[in-house]
Amino acid sequence: MQRTTLNGSVRVSGVGLFSAQPISLKLSPMLDQSGTVFKHQGILIPVHINNLSTIPVHPAFAQMKPRCTSLSVGGVNIATVEHVLSALAGLGITDAFIEIDSDQPQCEIPIMDGSAIDFVNAIQSVGIQQLNTTINPITIAQAIRIEEGDSSITIEPADSPSYSYTLEYEHKAITNASVVWDGDTNEYINRIAPARTFCLEHEAVAMKSAGMFTHLGTKDMLVLGDVGPIDNALRHEHECALHKLLDLIGDLSLVGRPLCAKVTAIKSGHAMAHLAALAIVEQIAHES
Repeated sequence: MQRTTLNGSVRVSGVGLFSAQPISLKLSPMLDQSGTVFKHQGILIPVHINNLSTIPVHPAFAQMKPRCTSLSVGGVNIATVEHVLSALAGLGITDAFIEIDSDQPQCEIPIMDGSAIDFVNAIQSVGIQQLNTTINPITIAQAIRIEEGDSSITIEPADSPSYSYTLEYEHKAITNASVVWDGDTNEYINRIAPARTFCLEHEAVAMKSAGMFTHLGTKDMLVLGDVGPIDNALRHEHECALHKLLDLIGDLSLVGRPLCAKVTAIKSGHAMAHLAALAIVEQIAHES
């Protein structure tokens, strides 16, 4: 497939979901076919599962599974990268340069409205260009399965990419569903990118008690009470499932190249997606 990158530079600014820190980033063309690379405080951080960070995005999560995806090199850590990475993958961009403007070595990508649409809109405002080289997608020789309890991710050989996510929540405000993406850019832009991260009301209360989300209200983020969104409205009947699919696409881009496989995720989260990306990379390395 043809390598692609941005056709110009564009800046996105906001605040971190967990850190509440203001942050700005600049997305630019990457013309030397290096894939997608972050730069923060002079340090380059290639987007790859080998650079996955275990530093918790907030001290309250120190003993918990990751609530987002973070990358780190040389003491510099960038948290909550999954939405911008999902936007790049959803638009079919193979190469991008992302510069972080923050004086803190530990920083967080701005949450915006909790979806990937602001990143998609920013990229579309400058356009996408094809590079003069091709890239071989990662293909799977043997099926990979990651599971824990009733949650799982299965990656199988396929002639074209396919991602599915099944959401099963025991909460009456969340519509359980299975949603699918077959790599179509317009489908990503129109249906997946606008889907926002969500939490239940009792989770939001607990996080505020732990010192998080103090800069956000229920009009800013999708908080679900017993009868549905509080001070908000769903953008799609299956917005919660679609956001989980959005995250999955971003997390699996950590394999470092486009993935041509059938991905089936059931009730999985970031931690399981990280394990799946690592398993894919390890299979490729073993075969070579």
